Amino acid sequence: MFPASRYSCQAHRCIRALKTVPTEHTAPQLYTTLHRRTCSSVTTPRITTHYTIHPRDKDPRWEGVEMERFADEADVVIVGGGPAGLSAAIRLKQLANEHEKELRVCLVEKASQIGAHTLSGACLEPSAISELFPDWKERGAPLHTPVTEDVFSILTEKHRIPVPMLPGLPMVNHGNYIVRLGNFVRWLGEQAEELGVELYPGYAAAEVLFHEDGSVKGIATNDVGIAKDGSPKDVFERGMELHAKVTLFGEGCHGHLAKQLYKKFNLRENCEPQTYAIGLKEVWMIDEKKWRPGRVEHSVGWPLNRHTYGGSFLYHLNEGEPLVALGFVIGLDYSNPYLSPFREFQRWKHHPFVARTLEGGNRISYGARALNEGGIQSLPKLTFPGGLLIGCSPGFMNVPKIKGTHTAMKSGMLAAEAIFPKVTAESLDSETAGLHVPEYAEALKNSWVWKELYAVRNIRPSFHNYFGLYGGMVYTGIFYWILRGKEPWTLKHCGLDANQLKPAKDCTPIDYPKPDGKISFDLLSSVALSGTNHEGDQPAHLTLKDDSVPVARNLAIYDGPEQRFCPAGVYEYVPLETGDGMRLQINAQNCVHCKTCDIKDPSQNINWVVPEGGGGPAYNGM
Repeated sequence: MFPASRYSCQAHRCIRALKTVPTEHTAPQLYTTLHRRTCSSVTTPRITTHYTIHPRDKDPRWEGVEMERFADEADVVIVGGGPAGLSAAIRLKQLANEHEKELRVCLVEKASQIGAHTLSGACLEPSAISELFPDWKERGAPLHTPVTEDVFSILTEKHRIPVPMLPGLPMVNHGNYIVRLGNFVRWLGEQAEELGVELYPGYAAAEVLFHEDGSVKGIATNDVGIAKDGSPKDVFERGMELHAKVTLFGEGCHGHLAKQLYKKFNLRENCEPQTYAIGLKEVWMIDEKKWRPGRVEHSVGWPLNRHTYGGSFLYHLNEGEPLVALGFVIGLDYSNPYLSPFREFQRWKHHPFVARTLEGGNRISYGARALNEGGIQSLPKLTFPGGLLIGCSPGFMNVPKIKGTHTAMKSGMLAAEAIFPKVTAESLDSETAGLHVPEYAEALKNSWVWKELYAVRNIRPSFHNYFGLYGGMVYTGIFYWILRGKEPWTLKHCGLDANQLKPAKDCTPIDYPKPDGKISFDLLSSVALSGTNHEGDQPAHLTLKDDSVPVARNLAIYDGPEQRFCPAGVYEYVPLETGDGMRLQINAQNCVHCKTCDIKDPSQNINWVVPEGGGGPAYNGM
């Protein structure tokens, strides 16, 4: 990966008032304890110490602490260094160069390095990158593996039913490339820097700032030097403010600032609730004799039942070594609280059709992230005074294709083209202090992104029927393959994923096999391969609105589903130190920033906020 210093030469202009807080780079701290299933009737132990729950102005430990923040100005501020944010930044600087305009574009990214928090399958459709850089091959874009073979299967426990890949089906990958998306994003960062974009990795946007008229003014980065108990350390430093004419929010799936904006501007008033999935991924080095560069495999069916949406991928990379990327995706609208996405993934690898590829190989990395699956029905309003939503933050993923990078990039490019004339105009023609750019939403609706998402809008919700998976496949065959999504109706989703869990008493516990250490593995050894690390002495960024809810409701009714749906072992129910009962323990150091807990918590009591910048996973080309 690019050394952080590559992105810091310009950063001194913007971050000159900040001091670096020294941290000790140690191996990830992983925690595990024994589980019990009894509930507590004693006083609830305090779990959450974060200032978003316990305001500092009411805490005597913060009296006299200097809270003034340094502020800097830019034309455009972009939150998130993923495909959408970087594409927007690049397109803005391209336009500025074409029109010989001065334009300051600043991008903040919570990962320590550009691409370090990026995780995807990924099979990339090159439409957007070809528009952004028609000469991407000459520029050395890391698209080394064109798809040469497409395989789709329905799995039973022991067998495989092949499904023909008919031309026109969304899963056809002819012309696409298998990529390691983190490497691709890192390359985009290099292109952005060459164009003059100011990149600030390691600085997490923690707060949205507003003008007096209510329009967005910019963002503030997170404070550093706060102890685990919520008190200020001697090295406490306030974050900094970045002000802009317009701010683009491209945080990725279920961004914590986007959640605030939804409420502030009522952006979800006219759309359905977003529905999500969790994707888990590993990279393996396999026996060279089993390596088929360019081969793409997808499957549905076992180990999931027909009413649980999900499937798998296995991609053979061509990067000089016999590498395969494999993963499992499960819709977070599942109903059984005993389901563990991680253990379903490990179980799937033992299917004879999959295991034959992995036997004799070595697993080299692991990670997980949430995905938007709501499609066009769940898109919020995209513009508001002072800001725009781009990429996977609002959710432009094409679910049946299992692709969202190309649509995210295009959304960023369209946002750049919409805001450029306004931010470079000699006189700002705006009713609010922060520019409102509704032209972005119109441009998006007139683009191929909207056409593509509209055509597949009914495929994901069509799985909510008596026949489940199989009914959805029949619907796709008739109404997409034949009619290309032109049916005169739009199906609805089932509502919030958090509301879909049934009480534990109404469900059957799932008996998962023990990992064998060769093909399947335990959770904590997997998290160790993600490179995840956080400063240990800071408040947990997995905050609880009410510390009593996990035991009183989640454990009592749903048998503590957070200890199963989290793919990193963050949540554990452990015995109280004194007396009978249980308490929730949050191992925030393990968090891979997937946001699943914030999405799936049946009590909607968990609120994910950013930890100190630079913390989290350290994915190397995931």
